[in-house]
Amino acid sequence: MKRFLCIHGHFYQPPRENPWLEAIETQDSAFPYHDWNKRITAECYANNASSRILDDQMRIVDIVSNYSKISFDMGPTLLQWLEKNSLETYTAVIEADRLSIKLRSGHGAAMAQAYNHMIMPLASPRDKKTQIEWGIKDFSSRFGRDPEGMWLPETAVDMETLDIMAAMGLQFTVLAPNQARRVRKKGSREWLDVSGAKIDPKVPYVCNLPSGRKINLFFYDGPISRAVAFERLLDSGVGFAKRLMSGFSEREQGNKLMHIATDGESYGHHHRFGEMALSYALHHIETNDLARITNYGEFLEENPPQHEVEIFENSSWSCIHGVERWRSDCGCNSGGQPGWNQHWRGPLREALDRLRDEIAENYEKVASKHFKDPWKAREDYIDIILDRSDPSTDGFFRKHSLKRLGRKQITAALKLLELQRHAMLMYTSCGWFFDDISGIETVQVIQYAGRAVQLAKETMGKDYEPEFVAKLAEAKSNVPERGDGARVYEEFVRPTVLDLEKVAAHYAINSVYEDYEERATIYCYNIHRLDYRKLYAGSAVLVTGRCLITSKITREDERLSFCVLYMGNHDFNCGVRKFVGNKSYQDMKEQIKKAFESGSFADAVRLLDTHLGSPTYSLKDLFRDEQRAILDILIRETMEAFEDAYRRMFEENRLLMSFLKDTGVPVPKGFYTAAEFILNLDLKKQLQEDFDRETIQGILNEFGKWKVPMEKTSLEFALKNRLEDAAEILSGKPLDLLSLKEMTEMVDISLKLPIRHNFWLAQNNYYRMAKTVYPDFARRAKAGDRKASLWVQQFKTLGEKLNFKLEAVLPAV
Repeated sequence: MKRFLCIHGHFYQPPRENPWLEAIETQDSAFPYHDWNKRITAECYANNASSRILDDQMRIVDIVSNYSKISFDMGPTLLQWLEKNSLETYTAVIEADRLSIKLRSGHGAAMAQAYNHMIMPLASPRDKKTQIEWGIKDFSSRFGRDPEGMWLPETAVDMETLDIMAAMGLQFTVLAPNQARRVRKKGSREWLDVSGAKIDPKVPYVCNLPSGRKINLFFYDGPISRAVAFERLLDSGVGFAKRLMSGFSEREQGNKLMHIATDGESYGHHHRFGEMALSYALHHIETNDLARITNYGEFLEENPPQHEVEIFENSSWSCIHGVERWRSDCGCNSGGQPGWNQHWRGPLREALDRLRDEIAENYEKVASKHFKDPWKAREDYIDIILDRSDPSTDGFFRKHSLKRLGRKQITAALKLLELQRHAMLMYTSCGWFFDDISGIETVQVIQYAGRAVQLAKETMGKDYEPEFVAKLAEAKSNVPERGDGARVYEEFVRPTVLDLEKVAAHYAINSVYEDYEERATIYCYNIHRLDYRKLYAGSAVLVTGRCLITSKITREDERLSFCVLYMGNHDFNCGVRKFVGNKSYQDMKEQIKKAFESGSFADAVRLLDTHLGSPTYSLKDLFRDEQRAILDILIRETMEAFEDAYRRMFEENRLLMSFLKDTGVPVPKGFYTAAEFILNLDLKKQLQEDFDRETIQGILNEFGKWKVPMEKTSLEFALKNRLEDAAEILSGKPLDLLSLKEMTEMVDISLKLPIRHNFWLAQNNYYRMAKTVYPDFARRAKAGDRKASLWVQQFKTLGEKLNFKLEAVLPAV
């Protein structure tokens, strides 16, 4: 028997972007990070691109990319986010696939994924086709090759989906063992029942499809995959390797593939340092020649299936009832509160299905006025999603439009295509996976539906909202104050609905504090300032102006006039209306200006309403991140006053409080509150700015004396950011001895802090310098160059403090 090993990671996060902004807004639950994508990138996606291999003394002997060694799929919507927000990680993922092609006989590590994690058996035939088509095109545009295999969300499968995949040239997918019904050896008539996960997972199978096509199927090892996710198997790299190898049996004949499939987030996010357990396990298996590391494409080429398989249709890995988790209260849940139910799943699915079907019928009628084939245009719309530049969009319309379209017609056509995109995004599986309709994942899919409703009204002239919300009312929340789906829609969806006037209001209000250039970009909108004036009267501010706002997504544009009257604190009054001519606009400017400069603020507000009408906008209407930024400015003076008061209380009473403490008299709680506030504030400032060893030690002594708690999460995050800044400076000046000394000093101080330090980026940069800069300096030092000798000595000192085994990572010269 020859042993082969493949570990598959399904790397995916549900799209979390605001459907109107195409960006993720602040998510407080991800603290101290801005949002969950950023947090999981820091804990998992980036770490798997630069994973550490440690020796028995826990020193780093190598830094490797797990992506190049395993099989993986990464959701298209996640890759899109990484490309915009973590380019280094994104690039590392793409490069890892290219490296794996060299390592694995021309077969890349990456697999495609159905586009936005839709449960395929519950999708319409048309949506299935588009999801697969978009997944393939997205993959090819990023990885520069056609995918061999595709991951199905939740491994949910039916024969129609497999047939479409085979028709599009996909060779294989991976399923759970419980999804296999029966098998037989090729050429045999006798089937063997393998239900209940009794299938041999160590060989590939071929599935014959109704159309006459075929597709290859791999069934992963269930027990070991579950152990990775739920049994802390990633606590030890050696233990992980041993468990993987236990999947082989000496009695087996032929080539056998031991393979598991797990959430990629297990490696670093769900299990801290899980990525290191993964890299060490692979290293241990390779260096001890226990098995040959491979991926599915390579193994399939060398070992064609010798058995046929039939599957259980409408089955998945994560629901023992098939695919009921995404349409009924089947009992599968994520372990929420006792007594909760998921009756809401059915009405939510029914509301979306009804909306989808009615939209589809009218889409075909309306889109036929613009496109030769509306559904083929939808399939190819992925080309614009991937590249929204003018040449890409113009090429799309040359290919698909019935005739040359004018500007407004192009906007109408793009809105129709966006309508279809959101009508698929609203089926993202996470919306049903968790335990209540008010959860953030479910709110997200309802927001996509809200965007689809808005676009349908604008393009088709029909308002689907009343019927949709009425159906949502049947979906009852387990949280009494959330009521039902209709209330969730009113509280979390309707306030996020956006039009160009609201974008102008955001621009106008935010301009009170931010000085925009003549041409600015706010999320997915371009703003061209045509006129602007800002006046001050004490703490009051008056802003008047007009601008042209254009959506980068639909090319919709509008000329708008605006006025903001800011009265101090959080009191903003803003009006916006379509620009109706220069005379009307100039009258508004002059009349409101006159009232404002005379101090008649009430008249100014009345004139604002007269000229611009309703609705009026306030700070509440700002996009969340900018709203937070302005509120931080507004409370800055208050926080400075708090700091002054607490500092005075702490500094002026410290000696007296010390005397009370020494004599055993209880110290007042108010003093402890002041000490906690000031000491955490001072330490955070030191970590962010000065990084002075003596000052930091003095603060730590005070913490020890008064036994007040440290705000460890925010302090650790501040330290992480400061170390990363220093590492970037050193990376830009690797030959500078002073920068090297400063980095060494900062690392040394960090090691003495009673909080968790994160040297990840510093270690990455050091490793890179060890392979590029160090050899030349080491040769010069060997030849007697004193400056080079000092640099080499300092570089080795830094390496030791960063926990490297120097003889393993520094090249011999």
